[in-house]
Amino acid sequence: MGKKNKLKKFAELHDFPNVYENFDPKHPALYRNNEEKADLKGHWADTHFKNSNPIILELACGRGEYTVALARHYPDKNFIGVDIKGARIWKGAQQALDEGLNNAAFLRTRIEQLGYFFAKDEVSEIWITFPDPFLRESKENKRLTSARFLNSYRNFLIKGGVLHLKTDDPTLYQFTLDTLSGLEGSKIIYHNEDIYAHSLPYEELGFKTYYEKVHLQAGKTIKYIRFTIS
Repeated sequence: MGKKNKLKKFAELHDFPNVYENFDPKHPALYRNNEEKADLKGHWADTHFKNSNPIILELACGRGEYTVALARHYPDKNFIGVDIKGARIWKGAQQALDEGLNNAAFLRTRIEQLGYFFAKDEVSEIWITFPDPFLRESKENKRLTSARFLNSYRNFLIKGGVLHLKTDDPTLYQFTLDTLSGLEGSKIIYHNEDIYAHSLPYEELGFKTYYEKVHLQAGKTIKYIRFTIS
């Protein structure tokens, strides 16, 4: 039943007008509606969103809950949820369509490929919400806040563009702080290892995904870092 459901979602995803997919990492091309090639690098705002509003990415967006919540809250900004798992993206993409959120789109690709699909200074902000922490030291370079990834974001993030990390994992939280302290041009604007212990400094931190609720019920604290990498 689970496999059939996944296949059904994949089939439906191909027809969603708010979803773009890279089917082969060796050939960095985007497609919409399965066969319609889309060259959006440098043109996401004017070609897909039909406006000139800022573009914000959510990396490893999973079910797209945060992307949808942000799009709902900030109608004057464009949001793109990025994940490699199509069956996950389906939920957020479907919800955005159901709610008529024209400022929410989804991109199925590897995070490493983003430089192929976004032009210099095209992205204003990046959210990284509850990513895989890759706890083994041998996997540090896979962490989305490793120096490897942070430097790659510079290819398309505007100078002074804000990045957000929201996580329940203490190892990833400390790793990110340590990485930023040694990364030239980085600046930590705010960080907190237990954001719900006091009043939230930014209202968008109050948006909760399914997994965040699970973490909170398990007694975990939610950590947050707001920073730039100019």
